[in-house]
Amino acid sequence: MCNYNYNIKRGVFLLVAVFALFNAKAQTVTDTLQPVVRMSLADVWGKAEAYNKQIQMQQLRVQRSNEEIKDAKAEKLPEISVEGEYARVTNMPLYENGLLKAPTQFPVLHNYYRVGGDAYLNLYNGKKTATRIQQSETEHEIALEQKKLTTSDIKLRASTFYLDLQRSLIFKDLLLKHMADQEKQLEQIRQLRKNGVVLKTDVLRAELQLSRQKLSLEQIENDIAIARQKLNILIGQPESVNIVPLDSTRVDSATTLKSYEDYLADALSHNYQYKISEKETELRGLQLKNVKTNVLPKVGLFANYAYTYPEIQFYPYAPFLYGLGMYGVRATLPISALYHDKHKEKAAELEYKRQEVEHTETQDEIRQQVKEAYLRYKEAFNRIEVARNNIQQATENLRIVSNTYFNQLSLLTDLLDADTQVLQTRFDLTAAQIAAQLQYLQLQKVIGNF
Repeated sequence: MCNYNYNIKRGVFLLVAVFALFNAKAQTVTDTLQPVVRMSLADVWGKAEAYNKQIQMQQLRVQRSNEEIKDAKAEKLPEISVEGEYARVTNMPLYENGLLKAPTQFPVLHNYYRVGGDAYLNLYNGKKTATRIQQSETEHEIALEQKKLTTSDIKLRASTFYLDLQRSLIFKDLLLKHMADQEKQLEQIRQLRKNGVVLKTDVLRAELQLSRQKLSLEQIENDIAIARQKLNILIGQPESVNIVPLDSTRVDSATTLKSYEDYLADALSHNYQYKISEKETELRGLQLKNVKTNVLPKVGLFANYAYTYPEIQFYPYAPFLYGLGMYGVRATLPISALYHDKHKEKAAELEYKRQEVEHTETQDEIRQQVKEAYLRYKEAFNRIEVARNNIQQATENLRIVSNTYFNQLSLLTDLLDADTQVLQTRFDLTAAQIAAQLQYLQLQKVIGNF
């Protein structure tokens, strides 16, 4: 009965292993049918900047803000208009004896024509035009910084997907090599079983270990497919493109790091979010200034000329075409704005103060981001050194345990644990190297150098 159960378990394990291996081979065949494109991280960034839809939307926003600057400057030009009018004039009753008596009809010309033009040139309007131009230019600068921030975010996301793909591909290679070693080791254990040196349970445990690794291989294959799809969509490439990373996972020594104070100074000078906040504060100040100009007088030159038929503006009227024009200086003082805009000015002032507080909060957030990115980057290098030492220790431990097992001085569980530790330490080193690269890019993004 015991042997029967073992046979069933062994059959299940072998079936799972065959299924996983079949999926892995099927995935490999599918990958070979897809176009392979080898890309460096710089190539991915270039594709993202050229084809990412979010960056394209920000570029359109920049173009729109540039047109708004031109529109604001166009207000300096004179306002010119032409007009034409045709009317049908009714009879004009004269009630000489009161409304209750029948009126007499005063003869009029029933057709009325007027064609003319007007022009106005602003000389002074409380500097509202100049303020609006400054607002448009500030909004344009905000749009430019927002585009840079979006580009930086997209490049960092693309880097994350690229490094995820690179890490999974390295994991796959490590696992395949480890599985090949496990296959050889399994054959040695089977040979020992035939010679009656070890129990059948050792063979089953080794097969179970191998089948689990084949299932892990399937998971890694799925991780590769998912990372490739995310990366292709983000940089505007077809999903069928099989991207293969070119960059190595080697990272430079942490001794090249600058001090935290230097990185913070760079961030306060170049960070995109900080610049946006700075320009938003400037924009709120211009909006407050614009509200205050509502109570100032407006002065401008005007001129108009029109041809009219018949002449009914001046007495005595005449059935003739006549022309009349005027020119001069027009000045207005909006007295009602003194009380109408009182609360508007107060609201604009409060909004300006709120934006100043938000700007200081943004500065605090950037300081925190720089500190975190700086410490995480240093931490990543420490993990790399620890991972390298762990590989050496795990490899030496595997060598010792392997010798003792095949000399019947240790258990199979010790050997399998040692194998797993070697694979895990190699995974840890790759993960630490990828994390160090990502943390470096995160630090560059925070200081506005990405």
